[in-house]
Amino acid sequence: MSSNTTHKPIIFALNSNKPLAEKIAAASGMPLGKSTINQFSDGEIKISIDESIRGDDVYIIQSIANPANDNLMELLIMIDAVRRTSAHSINVVIPYYGYSRSTKKTRSRAPITAKLIATFLQNSSADRVIALDLHAAQIQGFFNIPLDHLNADRLMSEYLHDQHLDDNAVVVAPDHNGVARARNIANRLELPLAIVDNRDPESNDYVPEAIIGDVKGKNAIIIDDMIVTGRKMKVSADVLKDHGAKKVYAAVTHPVFADDAVKNLNDDNLSRIIVTDSIVIPDKFKSDKLTVLSVGELIGKALKLIQEDKSTHVLF
Repeated sequence: MSSNTTHKPIIFALNSNKPLAEKIAAASGMPLGKSTINQFSDGEIKISIDESIRGDDVYIIQSIANPANDNLMELLIMIDAVRRTSAHSINVVIPYYGYSRSTKKTRSRAPITAKLIATFLQNSSADRVIALDLHAAQIQGFFNIPLDHLNADRLMSEYLHDQHLDDNAVVVAPDHNGVARARNIANRLELPLAIVDNRDPESNDYVPEAIIGDVKGKNAIIIDDMIVTGRKMKVSADVLKDHGAKKVYAAVTHPVFADDAVKNLNDDNLSRIIVTDSIVIPDKFKSDKLTVLSVGELIGKALKLIQEDKSTHVLF
């Protein structure tokens, strides 16, 4: 179903990131709906919608982040609850699309989990998905319903420029898979591009030694979509320093942050780490070198444009 201004919009915040949902509501001018989310004694999720939303355009905010399985199930149950209220449309807003690293079969008998999540969402009767910085562009093709793919490139670029972190700088892709994302930021900031020649970014043993491009005497800005263990950032910073980079900054959208990220992100070769609030960051990962930018205004403005049947392209 398409949204239009004759139907009242309303936002429901699930448990994964309520602070971001509140910012999105404020930026979009849409009210936050009333719902109750509990668990039965055996851990099953129980949801009730505490007001009438018949005929409304509903926007559900949920990141599929740790605990990913609970948050995914909570989202699917909420979609089903909304579907049974005779809402006009169900729009699912996913600031962080979990399970996104499995987009193709890398070996025999392997699942394509990112496609499975898309199937779940479509079969649950979602009408539209709004996602932020998907790990792989092909995920958009997994959906047969409208998907609005937002990105934080402008937000990151403006921060880097305002803080003069782009002075005498070069933008760096931490591996060959991330070149397109890094090039977008480099073009915005009118900076050169370099690549860490990481031939096996998923390996915990492989350490890259070469850089494609010139980083000597320059500040290096590593661009990526997510940090999980932080190892890729650490080895990238180490090899950049070995090749003469002055300071190394990391600008990454999603702070997924597994437990061992604390040690890797505190590496002396990383001067500053810039992330967004697409995922709530536990206190144990916070530090003086971590800067968090909010995507609340970006997503809120996107929802307002979608509700008014306007293009989101103006945001980028």
